[in-house]
Amino acid sequence: MSNSNFVDYVKICCRSGKGGAGSKHFHRDRTTAKGGPDGGDGGRGGHVILRGNKQIWTLLNLKYRKHVIAEHGDPGSANLKTGKNGKDEILEVPLGTVAKDAETGEFICEITSDGEEIVLLQGGKGGLGNNHFKSSTNQAPRYAQPGESGKEEWKILELKVLADVGLVGFPNAGKSTLLSVVSAAKPEIANYPFTTLVPNLGIVAYRDHKSFVMADIPGIIEGAHKGKRAWTSFFEAY
Repeated sequence: MSNSNFVDYVKICCRSGKGGAGSKHFHRDRTTAKGGPDGGDGGRGGHVILRGNKQIWTLLNLKYRKHVIAEHGDPGSANLKTGKNGKDEILEVPLGTVAKDAETGEFICEITSDGEEIVLLQGGKGGLGNNHFKSSTNQAPRYAQPGESGKEEWKILELKVLADVGLVGFPNAGKSTLLSVVSAAKPEIANYPFTTLVPNLGIVAYRDHKSFVMADIPGIIEGAHKGKRAWTSFFEAY
């Protein structure tokens, strides 16, 4: 079986939504020819949000999603109606996912619990309608704020915690075979060393309908802690 289902690192371009423009409307009806300003505020632009999901264990769902774009907010309208907020773009990620700024490497946040939501990139604020700019010296303001621009930034998501239990041993010790027996995982199994090059994950069920995640870890060799055979990123994850 291919190991392509294991993904612990993705780099994505996130774009939050622009805020909707405020309205420059004046009240009009059958009895009022020249009413005061009643322009509503613009809606907020959509956020890009990370949400923890304990049912997933890798970043595979984001592997081919290079651009994440939230919706723009709607403009305000007459009768002080606020525009609709832009739809948030929610990214479901495993627990233990760490977000960093792709340019600076600065830590942003870590998702640690199921259902936890953290705003990765905020949407622009909606502009104020002309009703907010009425004053004693200006009863008919013809100005309303434009919506605040959204943001576009590259982010890195890294999976810090992979499993509850890890199988550690020398190459060809039978770790993949054990995982295939105690779970429904189907790792590649062969009689030569280094068949497993990246961890395989399996769900092991036990009494009272409980379960835990087990990782079949690639065979450890001398010098692995020094980066030999490109193990450096693997050890960082733990």
